[in-house]
Amino acid sequence: MVHRQGTPLATCLTGANRHDSVVFEALVDAIPPIRRPSGQGRTRPAALHADKAYDIPRCRRIPRRRHSKVRIASKGIEPRDRLRRHWWVVERTLAWRGQSRRLAIRYERRQDVHEAFTSLACALGCVNVLNRF
Repeated sequence: MVHRQGTPLATCLTGANRHDSVVFEALVDAIPPIRRPSGQGRTRPAALHADKAYDIPRCRRIPRRRHSKVRIASKGIEPRDRLRRHWWVVERTLAWRGQSRRLAIRYERRQDVHEAFTSLACALGCVNVLNRF
């Protein structure tokens, strides 16, 4: 999951044949609450964008329970072009992560080692975003 500017917010490692919607709730819960000025409570992101693969009732309920707007393309109704303005940010972030040779092809057998390299790649993605400003 990434922020609007491409900053990685949360990652989750799953098996190759497992659909992403199965771990959708865990991924949304992994996003830390946004810090606010003192005296105001922490909040979750205001909106969540997802592609048509997440157009199932369970994935629509999860962000609503956390008081976030749901912007998921509907299967067979909305054209793909409407989400592309948000979609390319995620694809760019995944391309940055894919530049790491160890993450393009998984060489590690142990999950904790692979998650450590994924976290390192996400940290480098955050540095890339900060260097643009």
